[in-house]
Amino acid sequence: MKNDSLIFGIRAIIEAITSGKSIDKLFIQKGLHGDLAKELMNLVRKQHITINYVPIEKLNRLTRNNHQGAVAYISPIDFYDLENLVMNVIESGETPLFLILDQLSDVRNFGAIIRTAECTGVHGIIIQKKGGAPVNADSIKTSAGAVFKIPICKVDHIKDAIFYLQGSGIQVVAATEKTSTTIYDTGLTIPTAIIMGSEGKGISQSVLKLVDHQAKLPMYGDIASLNVSVACGVFLYETIRQRR
Repeated sequence: MKNDSLIFGIRAIIEAITSGKSIDKLFIQKGLHGDLAKELMNLVRKQHITINYVPIEKLNRLTRNNHQGAVAYISPIDFYDLENLVMNVIESGETPLFLILDQLSDVRNFGAIIRTAECTGVHGIIIQKKGGAPVNADSIKTSAGAVFKIPICKVDHIKDAIFYLQGSGIQVVAATEKTSTTIYDTGLTIPTAIIMGSEGKGISQSVLKLVDHQAKLPMYGDIASLNVSVACGVFLYETIRQRR
């Protein structure tokens, strides 16, 4: 199956970056050297693009073509700057509502969350540059095109985003089962950012230490957890209910 978002070869990737394409994922072979490779590295650092250093076997699995030690995925969207987005939302007079995804890895969950976020008026989704699910054909399809309608910000570290949001007067609420407080006992009428964790590990402990509030969904069945996209929908619609 053809993947139009995948490009390979050092020169091709350099041309893509210099022409203004947004790079979603960049894989560089460990130990890659040479003048052209150095040119790519310098350009990538200037553009603040995150590099994933991988063994050559990883690149061979991504493409059977002559990749020259470099493979990238072009993002189908342009990512927003977090500070500019937050400032614009605050200046609009609306009550900010942001969604932070901490290392969410499944593209279908990602797409479903984007769709729900757009439907519930979320002002922006914040993801980390490294480790999360990519914006690709699967996430676009699952989002029903909502990925083109809602701002998505990529940050170097989730923690930095939390500090910035809190400094901007936006409370940060973590969706986690590691608390006795339910979402229904948490005030969401003020400016809020909700954090959803990864499918397997949830929200990292280091991130939990930084939030203003932790909240959970009450569970009455034998299964102890919900799919993250379902849980996210409940949190967002409870926010809407409180703000009506």
